[in-house]
Amino acid sequence: MKTDQTHFGFKQVDREQKADLVKEIFSNVAKKYDLMNDLMSAGIHRIWKNKMIEEINLSHPLTKQSEDLSSSSEELTRPNSQDFDFAQPMEASREAARVIDVAGGTGDIAFRIAKKFPQIKIDVVDINQEMLDVGKNRAIDLNLFSNLNFTCCNGEELSFADQTFDFFTIAFGIRNFTNIDKGLTEAYRVLKPGGKFICLEFAKVNDYFLQKIYDVYSFKLIPKIGEVVLKDRSSYQYLVESIRKFPPQEEFKKMIEKAGFKNASYQNLTFGTAAIHVGTK
Repeated sequence: MKTDQTHFGFKQVDREQKADLVKEIFSNVAKKYDLMNDLMSAGIHRIWKNKMIEEINLSHPLTKQSEDLSSSSEELTRPNSQDFDFAQPMEASREAARVIDVAGGTGDIAFRIAKKFPQIKIDVVDINQEMLDVGKNRAIDLNLFSNLNFTCCNGEELSFADQTFDFFTIAFGIRNFTNIDKGLTEAYRVLKPGGKFICLEFAKVNDYFLQKIYDVYSFKLIPKIGEVVLKDRSSYQYLVESIRKFPPQEEFKKMIEKAGFKNASYQNLTFGTAAIHVGTK
């Protein structure tokens, strides 16, 4: 690959073009993005996202503010259902922390955090304004707007000061970055000392025969679903290709460590179809 080029799915494109191409993809799918996630994964992505949110632990002394608080707060309980019951708020055990959710346009991760921890402050960041508009409208409908801010900017060039956030979350977004290393460096920069990086991303299936079945499903059925539901086969062809181009779990873990994070680890989900990666600053 030429140094001035990168991959866009299986295609080679100029580096300066990729961000605009990714924007176009998600502009095309924004209004039915969450519906497509349900159709493609049979709802399993909800379980993965809830598992990801369990990595946010406000009893952990991430900041001096939380260290100074009493340790007698009630322990949070975790729901067992596939999705959170938006009618049953959970009380946070700490004062307001700050979360940045990158590539979080439609709010799927942010809403889960906001409902589990009502006091937490969340900045939802996405490169695509159409995705953010969907998220804003959903936030209003769910009455979860008060502690959420929506910002349109590139995850590789975040418009936030150093050491601003206690948690950095990103779900199914980092593989779309032009420069993943740069995105990880930005995550490290905006986190406070002791802050936590939490990434949910598609991964490499850890069984040969399951991988073959997954390949057939990915390349034959997912683009077809996009064609039928959205009249857009190419966007979902890119999606499955981008999954195959993303580094496998051990390689991505090393990239997280290279960015400066400590205690990097990952947890495979559904035979390695996806994985949760974490690290601390």
